[in-house]
Amino acid sequence: MPGSVPLPAPVTTAGATPSTENAGPLRAALLMAGSCLPVLGAVLIAPVLPRMQDHFDSVPGAKTLVPVVLTVPALALALLAPFAGVIVDRLGRKRLLVTATVLYALFGTAPLWLHSLGAIVASRVLVGITEAAIMTCCTTLIGDYYTGHVRDRYLALQTMCASAAATAFFVLGGALGSAGWRAPFWIYAVGLLLAPAMAAALPRPRSGDESAADDRAAGTRPFPVRRLAGLCALTMFGAAVFYTVPVEMSYLLDDLGVTSTGVIGLATALASAATVAGSVAFTRLRGEPGDRLPAVFALCGAGFVVMGLSDSPVLLVAGAVLNCLGCGVLLPSLLTAAMSRLDYADRGRGTGLWTAAFFAGEFVCPLVLIGAESVVGSLSGAVGLLGLASALMAGGLLLVRRRVAAVTDEGPAA
Repeated sequence: MPGSVPLPAPVTTAGATPSTENAGPLRAALLMAGSCLPVLGAVLIAPVLPRMQDHFDSVPGAKTLVPVVLTVPALALALLAPFAGVIVDRLGRKRLLVTATVLYALFGTAPLWLHSLGAIVASRVLVGITEAAIMTCCTTLIGDYYTGHVRDRYLALQTMCASAAATAFFVLGGALGSAGWRAPFWIYAVGLLLAPAMAAALPRPRSGDESAADDRAAGTRPFPVRRLAGLCALTMFGAAVFYTVPVEMSYLLDDLGVTSTGVIGLATALASAATVAGSVAFTRLRGEPGDRLPAVFALCGAGFVVMGLSDSPVLLVAGAVLNCLGCGVLLPSLLTAAMSRLDYADRGRGTGLWTAAFFAGEFVCPLVLIGAESVVGSLSGAVGLLGLASALMAGGLLLVRRRVAAVTDEGPAA
């Protein structure tokens, strides 16, 4: 799911009593729309990056800074994610969500008038800060408003909406890009439409002294960092795998002679649709999610190798579809594996750490590929190298899985 929002574990936030009464479709629609805003920030301008690169070609460091324009919001989100819950609890979910949505629109449209590449990067950092607030608020409000299976269904719907939105935004960004690389930034103004609707339609969560006391008690427990550290490191690598196609697809197509932003948007949207298909497949797979990670990384790596060896746009898109099919299973598998290691009282902080790892991986993705490109001599070669790294990761995980299984089998005999 390129650009998709990671599905957080169900949470119960401090001072909130979940409620499902009068939970009409408008409330759910607004929360789903808010959850799609960070996706818009991640993929909308991907098809116009080559044009933006050409525009700022004379600026020192533009080859690095232009891809960072796409991914730097993820860095801001990664840095803030572990603390987002504290910020939301102190300022209030609804008030922060409305404010952040307005600021998202203002900062998101800033590149329409900014002429300095440095200033545009700075505006994107501010977009990332608002995205962190929006994502945290929407997820927290889902936990506040709904309970049990209803809450789980809406959290699943959150991810599916974000995946579908990524596909639509790729196409929309490519279509608008035909009018110039600045044109897609107009879409950020949608925040000015959503904010008043959120202020009017979203009720303020009711406070509950008992639940607040329980959460304060849980907050005094030491967090089991070691239990999650390895999986967070794996998630960071997985995020780099996950975001390679949306970040680099336009450059790879440009290298093969495809310069139309509309065609680039459609090609990337096709790959994104494969991610949605992978996400749907995840819900029907049986067994432990962690057990399928070796096969999933192998599938993603195979797609990268095909992309690295492709000499035509059709073959390149085929490799991207193969990779994204694996990525659609990869994201929920990583998150579910992480949440299975956490007790309920630790899930809020655990989700924050996992989200930080994921978006940190998104941020370093283009930097890693730029470094690999300087070694192998081409971007396609760098993608192929990442495919080999994914295959090695798959092999390593398979060996670890077999070793753990062997130790488990020997346990009763000992």
